[in-house]
Amino acid sequence: MPTEVIMPQMGESIFEGTITKWLKKPGDNVQRDEPLFEISTDKVDAEIPSPAAGVLSEIKIPEGTTVQINTVVGLINDSGSATATAPAPQPAAAKAEASAAAPAPPAPAAVGPATEVIMPQMGESIFEGTITKWLKQVGDTVQRDEPLFEISTDKVDAEIPSPAAGVLSEIKVPAGSTVQINTVVGVIGATAGAGAAPAAPAPAPAKTETAPAPAAVPQEAAASVGEDVRSSPLVRKIAKDNNLDLSQVAGTGAAGRITKTDVLGFLEKHGTGVAAPAAAVPVSAPAVPAPQPAAAKPAAPAAPTTPALPGELVPLSRMRSIIAQRMVESKRTNAHVHTVFKIDFTRIVKIREREKSKYEQRNGVKLTYMPFISRAVIATLRKMPIVNASMEGDAIRYHQNINLGIAVALDWGLIVPVIKQAEERSFVGVARAIADLAERARSKKLKPDEVGSGTFTITNPGIFGEQFGTPIINQPESAILGVGGLFKEPAVITDDTGTDSIAIRHMIHLTLGFDHRIIDGADAGKFMAEVKKYLENWSEDIG
Repeated sequence: MPTEVIMPQMGESIFEGTITKWLKKPGDNVQRDEPLFEISTDKVDAEIPSPAAGVLSEIKIPEGTTVQINTVVGLINDSGSATATAPAPQPAAAKAEASAAAPAPPAPAAVGPATEVIMPQMGESIFEGTITKWLKQVGDTVQRDEPLFEISTDKVDAEIPSPAAGVLSEIKVPAGSTVQINTVVGVIGATAGAGAAPAAPAPAPAKTETAPAPAAVPQEAAASVGEDVRSSPLVRKIAKDNNLDLSQVAGTGAAGRITKTDVLGFLEKHGTGVAAPAAAVPVSAPAVPAPQPAAAKPAAPAAPTTPALPGELVPLSRMRSIIAQRMVESKRTNAHVHTVFKIDFTRIVKIREREKSKYEQRNGVKLTYMPFISRAVIATLRKMPIVNASMEGDAIRYHQNINLGIAVALDWGLIVPVIKQAEERSFVGVARAIADLAERARSKKLKPDEVGSGTFTITNPGIFGEQFGTPIINQPESAILGVGGLFKEPAVITDDTGTDSIAIRHMIHLTLGFDHRIIDGADAGKFMAEVKKYLENWSEDIG
């Protein structure tokens, strides 16, 4: 019996994923836990392992397609099982001739009782959704997991798959309506019980010496063409943003569905602004000149248009689109305030220079500055839990644990893996966790529970040489620490006798971005002063 390959849930708040690449093709052998395909979500890019050993017999969801979690994306047969191959598509001419000569096939036999279609819950905090479009009409046959309708919520736009195979016998909630979750929006009946009458056979077309040219879409209908083409909301958004008529794009997905790869490939080849061609006159009908008005007024001159600047227009990747959305959401939600402290890092620099070789030999991990900063932050968060808290409605959630997020820059975006219960780790434990999470983030090996659920984040743009930055808080946290570059500067040093002198010191700027709704400026100042004291007077054993 074949094993179903499903889209996994990569985190508590993630309900869909995009297949970016299949690492195997139908007919390939695959071992259990061997990487099978790559996915991208709003929080993580990852390789997904095979759930079983055998032969990849079918890929149900092509690359570039976004689907809900638990959707079946492929099938794996036992090594000895025969692999099913999809029938080759009929040429258009053959299809037309066959449909003209034969009546529509009878409906399949009944497969079971009626199934209610409900409005799903697309997240813990989402309680209603708007049906933006039905992808099937009453009387249409639908397969299990085939896209049935589209919804829009305050956090996600998504296609909802059919819960069963059969015939859509009733639409209870029309497009454009907003309803509560678990509302019955439609009914799928047994296939034989559908009330739709079979289509009458089409008359055979008259034989002509040359095939007529395909009918083109009238120019005035080009805004509506994309709505009738099988595609996802993401694909239609890309088309809309690039003034592209989707009827011009050949779909390579299931049943001719246009995928993200299809539309991006078309844009790369043909550019933007490819609208539907003007209406063509059928070959079989002679052209009749339109009557001219008695006194035609001259057409008004067209308004001058500003030519597009030279360059390339590239649609946002899924990760970049989500990052943009989350950053704007954070700025709109949190009352951002930033405070900057200069820290004398000379003591830590000397400790690192003295210990780094022996440290790596002992512990198998390089000694960087991030564990020093992280340990100082953890110690101070334990003293000041308000900085580790978050806002929930009209209340403040004080978190029991310190889940420390470490921002990792990737070639394709940014991700924040989390060290859970960081307060329970030693210096060496924190250092190993930082190195491990960063390495696996860059190789797409992070696990779902290693992304999200953070309570405080550290980001280190200083590695690129900047003095300091003003980072945006990672929702739903209430604070973030930005680490600036490490520089040598002249500084005034006062000794035990009160004598001042000028010396070259290693200095670093730390910036605390905090949500002023729950953290006062005085608390932010106390927090940073404590971090500064911890670092400048370092006394902790580094292991």
